[in-house]
Amino acid sequence: MAGQAFINDVTLLCCCGEQIFPYLDAAARLRIEVFRDYPYLYEGTVTYEREYLEHYVDCPESIFVCAVAGQEVVGISTALPLIAAADAFQYPFLAAGIAIEEIYYLGESVLRQEYRGCGIGHAFFDQREAQAKRLGCKSTTFCSVIREPDHPLQPVGYQSNEVFWNKRGYQRNGLSASFDWMEIKSAEESPHEMEFWSREW
Repeated sequence: MAGQAFINDVTLLCCCGEQIFPYLDAAARLRIEVFRDYPYLYEGTVTYEREYLEHYVDCPESIFVCAVAGQEVVGISTALPLIAAADAFQYPFLAAGIAIEEIYYLGESVLRQEYRGCGIGHAFFDQREAQAKRLGCKSTTFCSVIREPDHPLQPVGYQSNEVFWNKRGYQRNGLSASFDWMEIKSAEESPHEMEFWSREW
């Protein structure tokens, strides 16, 4: 284990590379559960999610930050060097002439609703950024889906994470990519534009 910390009754376990393997099923289930909500509206399968997440196991510099309540994994946050991420995440940077060797890519942060608002989201970023610095990376980046302001499935009172990201020091870097996935109540995949956010130190 890379380490552990505690927030209230939740234990944060940090694991890297092959240590991640026991948490793949939990990560797959949480991705499906959390990303089903707005703004992703994602219709996923455990089989696909496991295949997507397995490349973290193959990368010794990757990290899973797992939030565990009792014996249950209630949240997971992932990251790995951008150079080890899928080509689709690398391409916008390479196309813009940006070297990717010192960029750490922050994957998903998925946390059940009842555990939000107590500092776990900040801890997810703290642990992943600390791993990036240990590896000598100069910046971190992630991407988020772009939705039109008047999207018909946007819940009443919805607030995006942009204020939270800004407080963490992240800004849009002008790069974007398109990813296909199936939305809830859809019969086929459709393209979704994702924008990248970055922080340097």
